[in-house]
Amino acid sequence: MSRESGLRWQEIVDSLRLPVIVAPMFLVSGPRLVVASCRAGLMGSFPTAYARTPEDLEHWFVEIERGLHVARTMGEAAAPYAANLIVHPTNPRVDVDLDLICAHRVPVVIASVGNPSRIVERVHEYGGVVLTDIARVSHVDKAIASGVDGLILLCAGAGGHTGWISPFAFLPAVREKFDGSIILAGAISDGRGINAAQALGADMAYIGTRFIATRESDASDEYRAMVIESVSDDIILSAAVSGLPANWLRGSLERLGYTDWKNAPPGKFSAGNNLKAWRDIWGAGHGVGATRKIASVPEIVAELEADYRRYSKQLGRTT
Repeated sequence: MSRESGLRWQEIVDSLRLPVIVAPMFLVSGPRLVVASCRAGLMGSFPTAYARTPEDLEHWFVEIERGLHVARTMGEAAAPYAANLIVHPTNPRVDVDLDLICAHRVPVVIASVGNPSRIVERVHEYGGVVLTDIARVSHVDKAIASGVDGLILLCAGAGGHTGWISPFAFLPAVREKFDGSIILAGAISDGRGINAAQALGADMAYIGTRFIATRESDASDEYRAMVIESVSDDIILSAAVSGLPANWLRGSLERLGYTDWKNAPPGKFSAGNNLKAWRDIWGAGHGVGATRKIASVPEIVAELEADYRRYSKQLGRTT
């Protein structure tokens, strides 16, 4: 981490209403959710792969930047946003998407599924910040060597692509090696969870599932309804959908004829009735039970903030 990027990252964190990144979610995190999250004082983010083409991605950057510019001209302190880039060599768009990220000087880039070293220098050149997500303790040394500014720990219970280590073991082990910013992911869905993450030693929380059923998300009505109806027991961990361990909604698996989630090989689905695995299998985390109705992003953030302040006071912490 460079001194300049470290200072920039701290400025970003200090500008947030709550120490929260709204996690990037495929089929959910479009420009509307990003802008709404930033306008509510959290860091909104989206996966660049969700924009189906580089041309679409260019339009998304323009739409997000326009939305935040309008908010700021109206006197709102809209937070910076983040773009999530899959950096694995198998991603054919990594270089094209990175070029667009640099052209738009995206404030924060979240590197996933691979070594982030290939993007760190270019993002730091324009003053951007790089975070990377990791799921194993063995990944920490490589991440540190890459020069990233912060680590996102994918712990047991995180929605979508996830880890399986308890945060009570994972975070202390990482903190022994890394003194930079740590963002904790895994079933955080309320202000109490944000406090717990900080008490454990994290700087920020990574919250995704709680924002799936928002009015501003791109989730379909059926996806929102399934989230509202589900509890933790309805989350299935399987690598058979994408080849990587991920948490999925049981109902979305079963309607594609996918019931043997422990043994079925990747991609073996009976997708009738025009259902497609990439579009109709839906991710969510263990915190899914906290969502009981459709709400707007400002409503959820207000609830998170009130909850966070209340538990901070009970714990005798200043915020």
